[in-house]
Amino acid sequence: MNRTDRLVAMVMHLQGRRVVRASELAEHFEVTERTIYRDIAALGEAGVPVVGEAGVGYSLVKGYHLPPVMFTAEEATAMFVGGELVKQFADASLSAPMASALLRIRSVLPRDRQDDLDRLARATAIMGSPRLPSGIDQRTLLPIQQAVVSRRVLRLTYRARARSEDTVREVEPLGVIYYGGAWYLVAWCRLREAFRHFKLERLRGLEVRPEQFRARPEFSLKEHLEKEIGAEDTIPARAWFTGEAMERVRRESFTGLVEMRPERGGYEVDFMTPCIDWLAGWLLSFGADVEALEPAALRAKLRTLALAVARRHELVPVHASS
Repeated sequence: MNRTDRLVAMVMHLQGRRVVRASELAEHFEVTERTIYRDIAALGEAGVPVVGEAGVGYSLVKGYHLPPVMFTAEEATAMFVGGELVKQFADASLSAPMASALLRIRSVLPRDRQDDLDRLARATAIMGSPRLPSGIDQRTLLPIQQAVVSRRVLRLTYRARARSEDTVREVEPLGVIYYGGAWYLVAWCRLREAFRHFKLERLRGLEVRPEQFRARPEFSLKEHLEKEIGAEDTIPARAWFTGEAMERVRRESFTGLVEMRPERGGYEVDFMTPCIDWLAGWLLSFGADVEALEPAALRAKLRTLALAVARRHELVPVHASS
């Protein structure tokens, strides 16, 4: 952070607090206290009314506020993503205030940045289980989102599976989706000459190319996902979990958690799963904290597995050694 940015950030930091010690400012901005003293003096010379009291700290004169600060493209995009996650996974106590706050933020953005957010909204889908993303950060997601909006070709170094070799592909990014705790890029792959989904956690390299690809007005992310999901051979299933088990259910809902609701002191959870046998094995790991409800084949499979485990652990008489 250069000095100009630090001075602006320092005023914003003071604006949000009553009193701040020099040592706290130094720690926050990762500079020495001597630097903080020089910065405070520079703010005073620039007309910012910072007052200081020995042994207490610094504060802004009451009533002083910075004029509205314009958001960068990165900040606006990050807030959009955060708002979409809250809207999908939080209850009304958080989602409604977040929507209101984002509307106010949007109102101060320039028209071209508002248009960028509109395009990003059409190219973003967040669905599935309420599990926070892991293994990916804004430094990877942000340039992909910007490439989607600006129609820039991406060069990916990608590893399809754990033991496969890396492949380098040029793709035309068309959207990003969040599902089951992971982000995916939806793109036209020039190598495969087809639409592909790339899990961002498997990226080994990412380069935004200067080439701008032709728009695909016929492509709709919503229609594409509806077609992909409809093509999958998935089976609806339902299970009951104790309240204590729900944190793990949310964390490990690889099967596609659809809905959950309070029931019998715990929660009933609806899943969409491609494999009853796999789901039964996962449910078995919850022991007495789960009951398979539907379909009947899931209950029967879980019962069979449980009986096999019980037989393996039957008490065996211990004979005294002769």
